[in-house]
Amino acid sequence: MDKHQKIEELEKQLSALNEKIKDVEDRLPAHGIKPPIMTELFELEDEREAVLERLRSLRGAETS
Repeated sequence: MDKHQKIEELEKQLSALNEKIKDVEDRLPAHGIKPPIMTELFELEDEREAVLERLRSLRGAETS
C-alpha cells in the first residue's frame, strides 16, 4: 500500500470514528451520565486522535 492509499484509508477510518462519536454523543443523557458511555466516548476520541496524528505524519512526509 502506498502513502496515498494509506492516507485514504486513514481518512475513511476518521470519518467512521466521527460518526461513532456522534452516535455516542447523541446517546448521552442530559443528566446522570453513565460511566460506560463516557468510557466509550473517551476511547473513540483517543482512537480519533491517533488516526489524526498518523494522518498529520503522513501528510507532513509528503511536503518534505
